[in-house]
Parts: sequence; C-alpha cells; structure tokens
Amino acid sequence: MQWIYWVLAIIISLGAGYWVYRADRRRAVPYPVVTSLLRSLVVFFTLLLILVPTLVITRNVVEKPIVLLLQDNSRSVGNALGNDSTAYRKNMEDLAARLSAQYNVVRWGFGNTVQTDSTFIYRQPATDIAAALARAQEFYGVQNLGAVILATDGRFNQGVNPLYQQLALHSPLYAVAIGDSARQKDIRISNSYANKTVSVNSSFEVRADVVAELCRGYNNSVFIKEGDATLGSVPLAVGTDKFDRSVSFTLKASKPGLHHYVLTVPGAEGEKNTANNRKDLFVEVVEEKKNILIISAAPHPDVNAIKEALSGLESYKVTVLTADALPASLSAYNVIIAHGLPSRCNPMAAQLLEAHRPVWFILSSQTDIGLLNSLQQLTHTSLQPAGLHDEQGLYNPSFNAFLLPQNIQSVTDKMPPLSLTCGKIQSPPGASVLFTQRAWDDEKLPLWLMQQGAVPTAILAGEGIWRWRLYEYKNFNGHAVVDECIRQTVAFLSANNRERPFTVVLPRFVWSDQEAVSLSAYLLNASNEQVNTPDAQVSITDSAGRRQDYSFERSGNTYNLNMGIWAGGTYTYTAHTAYNGKEYTANGTFVVESMPLELMESGADYPLLFSLSKKYNGGFVTTRNIASLYDSITHNEHVKPLIQTNTETVPLVDRKWYFFIILLLATGEWLLRKYWLAQ
Repeated sequence: MQWIYWVLAIIISLGAGYWVYRADRRRAVPYPVVTSLLRSLVVFFTLLLILVPTLVITRNVVEKPIVLLLQDNSRSVGNALGNDSTAYRKNMEDLAARLSAQYNVVRWGFGNTVQTDSTFIYRQPATDIAAALARAQEFYGVQNLGAVILATDGRFNQGVNPLYQQLALHSPLYAVAIGDSARQKDIRISNSYANKTVSVNSSFEVRADVVAELCRGYNNSVFIKEGDATLGSVPLAVGTDKFDRSVSFTLKASKPGLHHYVLTVPGAEGEKNTANNRKDLFVEVVEEKKNILIISAAPHPDVNAIKEALSGLESYKVTVLTADALPASLSAYNVIIAHGLPSRCNPMAAQLLEAHRPVWFILSSQTDIGLLNSLQQLTHTSLQPAGLHDEQGLYNPSFNAFLLPQNIQSVTDKMPPLSLTCGKIQSPPGASVLFTQRAWDDEKLPLWLMQQGAVPTAILAGEGIWRWRLYEYKNFNGHAVVDECIRQTVAFLSANNRERPFTVVLPRFVWSDQEAVSLSAYLLNASNEQVNTPDAQVSITDSAGRRQDYSFERSGNTYNLNMGIWAGGTYTYTAHTAYNGKEYTANGTFVVESMPLELMESGADYPLLFSLSKKYNGGFVTTRNIASLYDSITHNEHVKPLIQTNTETVPLVDRKWYFFIILLLATGEWLLRKYWLAQ
C-alpha cells in the first residue's frame, strides 16, 4: 500500500511547485523553474517523513548451488589407488575446477572423522561413511546443497550401514567407486562375543563370527587360546565361495582375575591378507556376584531400561521389586536403586539408613522431596521442590569419576529431556556431576551426580531415561552410551573399595596401534573418598621384558595417564603408590593390535555405492568415468541456483543525511530568492 502514499506525495509536491512557479513569474524571478523545482523537492522529502516514515528495500541475491566433494581418506583407498593416486587426484581436481564456474564446490575428507581442510591424504585408520553423510546434511541441510559427490571404496568399519541410515538428505548423491570390485580370497574372524565379567566356577560362552570368500574347500579349525594353552577348537569346513558361520566355545571360569583369550583361524592357501585371522578378548572372573536391588514406587519403563542395561553383566544379580513388596531388611543387597522413592505411601527412609548400603536415587513424580531431604546424612544433598517440568541434560566434560565412551557428547546432545519435580539442587563439595541441567547451564545445576563417602550415593534428578535408550538406538543404532552411563554408575556404587583402595581402570583392554592408550587410577581414603595427594607411578612391560616407567598426572581427585601410541603386542602394567604409610599396587594386562581396521576387508563394495546413489537419486561412476559427472550434475534440473529475497526496512528518521538534504534544498531556494530579488 506504500505506493498510494508515494503518489500522494508526488501530487502534493508538484502542486506546491506549480504554485511557487506562478508566484515567481508574477514577481519576475529570473528562473522560476529552479525555485519551483527546489520547493517541490523540499515538500516531497518532507511529506515522505510523514506519509512513508520507513522505506522497504528488497534485494535479490543469487546463491550458487553447493557441490560437496566427500573424499574417503582412509588407508584402504590409498591401497586401492596405488600408483594411480596422482592421476585420480588430477581428474578430481579438474572436475572440481570445471564445476566451480557454476557451483560453489566444497571439499571434505573423511575417515573415522570428517576433515574440512584436507583431502587426498590417505592416512585415516577407519571409515565411517554414515557419519560423513550425517555431517554433510547437518552442516548444509538448510543451505542450497545441490549435490554430494561421494568418492570411496564403499568399505565402512565404523558407524551404521549408510544404506539404512535415516537421513533427510534431499540432494542427489553421486558415488565414485574406487578400487577393484573383484573379490579376493580371504577368511577372517569378523566379530567376537563374550561377557565382560563372569562369576568364578561358572561356565560361559565365547562366540566368533567367521566369514570366508573364495575359500571353497577350506578345511581346518577355529582355535581359542589363553597364553600358550589351547582351550578348544571347532572344525570349520567351507563349502561355498561366500561363506559365514558362527562358532561357539564353552569355557570354565576356574580362576579369579582378568583372562586374555585369543581366537584364531589358520589362513587359507593363497590368502594375502591374514591380519584379520585373529581376535583378542578379555573376560574378568569375579569371585562372587553382587546383588543389585531395583525398587520402585510403581511399575515404570525406567526400571526395565536399567535392568536391560545390567542384564549382560554376569557379575550382577539383579532383583526388581515394587515398594509394597519391600523386604524387612536390605542388608543382603550390595547396591539399592530407588526409583520414585521415598514417597508418601512408602517412606522407607529408616530402612535405607539402617541398611548402610550404597543407594542410587532416581526421582520421579512420586518422590517426596521432603522425605528425601531428611536423608541428608546419606545423600549430603539438598533439593528444592518444584512443579513437574522438563529439563534437557548437558554432559559435563570435566566429569572424571569414571571413563565413558568418547562419543558421549554427540550422543547425549540428541537425547530428549527428563521430567523433574525438583528445582535447585545443592550438591556437596567433591560431588562428581555427570550431567547438568541445560536450562541452568550458567549455574551448573546438577542433573545426574554421585559422590564417594562412607556410603557412596548417586542421584538422577528426573525420570525418562528409558527414552534415552530409545533415542540412542534410533540415532546411533545401539544403546552403548546410555547403558555405559548406567553400568558405570552402578559399578561406582558397588565397588568393594575397602578391599581395593587403589585401582587402575582401562576404557578397554584391546587397542589399535593407531590410537593412544590411556589409563586412569583411583585412590580412596578411610572414608571412601577419592584423593590423589600422593604421587602414583606405573610400569609397562612388553612380552620381551622391556619396561618403561611413567608417572600419573593428577586430574580433579583422580589420576590419568595418556601413554600415546604403542606398537602391537601384549603388555602388562603394575601401578603403585604410598599413602598414610601403606604401599598399594594394582596390575593388569592389555593388548595392542597391529591390525588396522582398513585391512579387515579388501576390495570395493560396488553394490553398496550403487544402492546409495539410487536411494538419493544420483548416479554411479568408477574412477575411469569421473569426467562424466560434470554432465550429470549440470543437466540435473534439481541442481539449480537459489534466489534469496532479502527485505530491509529503513526508517528515514534514523538517517541524518536525509534531513541534511532537506535543509540543503530549502537553504538553496532561500539564497536564490535573496540574490535574485536583491537585484
């Protein structure tokens, strides 16, 4: 509607100018057209301030489509290209240069991570195609992403299968297949399975998946060893060119401690890649199972989620009860998980204090905050009641009570909120906070915390952790991170710390020779509180008897040590410290595999890349036909520029130069009149 005011301003200003023109002609002004024009402009600009106080300026910006080149930088691609790597790089750079005339070409490299600043450097120890595509969609999803060029051999060994990945990628994907699709003779142990902990004198199962290609006629056995002793073998006969089978061993846990088992399958005749014919695994044999009681105010899906997370650990015996079936004494249990308790219907405060057992309180809508505050001699925590509300969990990167998976940040960022019935939480000094409340990030209000002491305790201030397991499975195809948070919290509470004041913990016992090995150590005082006052050292010895000594670094109230990358082999460690006149030691074993993930499989997976290009409406080419991608992309009607319209509102009142123009025009007319009339 602004045009009406513009027309009105023009008509009025022209009328004012005409009136001045007629008056100046009667006065015999030498140039009446000039004075009338100046008056018209003064009236016009002044009327705009009244009728059109703001100007709406519209600008159209043409945004070129983005063509994202995802280059696989893993070692297997370098091996597949071989001497052709220089020619391949030249062809890809020529394609990018031609596309740059019409498109905004972005180059990314990927392997186990995405690199936005380097391509054609084939050093990555693993391949995660799904993560690279997810990063592309996340980074350019709201921009004009015209096409994605995925250059890879199609062999992924981390992350989910990209073909079944739920990804809102609306741009066409063009796959460049690198390497030879011809299968090679290979027999390998692809996966191994065993419980991390078992009870002494119990029998447990170890399973292995064996995959063979082009090994028809192979006849041998799969072996399991501990040290030099062969504990069992399973005959293996391959009758087809594409073969897979699971084999199982039943072992006896006769001796407590950490046991290192090795699964091997002899190589086939003519097999070139034998690095994948072996798998190492560790099983800890504990002397007794620990009794875990999960007690809830009412049936709740959180209870089943916690039970499922603990079900794979042989060292725990889990009992689930509701509060109305509470036993008279709780002393038979090593850890108590109280969901929605204490409540008004089931106070149970006296029983918890009398049991003198570690407790994990999980608050729900049934929790009585007042009764929970009455247990401060147990929890040492004060909570303020509040109405039911949702709070997003924010991972605390400074948490160091125990080790968690490296991808915990990316996983928990996608978790839904928990439901809370408490407000501010005042935790005691020295408490370890795993998650804080995102809405209270400035104050770092705890959401999931735990503390050592004469009786260790933990508090999860909200309910709904069952949703976390579902969301992790939806986004990451598993429950590893959420389950590990639950398991480590229970392990934190159930540790028999009085018998083992000094312990060393490894995130895992099998490492790659491409990653840094790290250790953590914990020292407890007489009150079961973590301290790191004394120095702590560790000695690492390899299979040849060579020893290297290190000193732990202090981190918070624990010890940490990053030992860097080690060569393949079996190593033993002995850690020691002295505290209050007593010497403490802890020892164990770990293995470093010199078997890169990129050597687990060989050849290119053309079917996967072809299916990916079909799924995302793109195309499939080999390295010989890279140049043809130019025509495919330029003739794709979906890859086109995007016109963005930007509208800007300009208030004339805020523009000082505008008033200066009006003043200049009015002054000019006045001076001309003075000059001409004075003659």
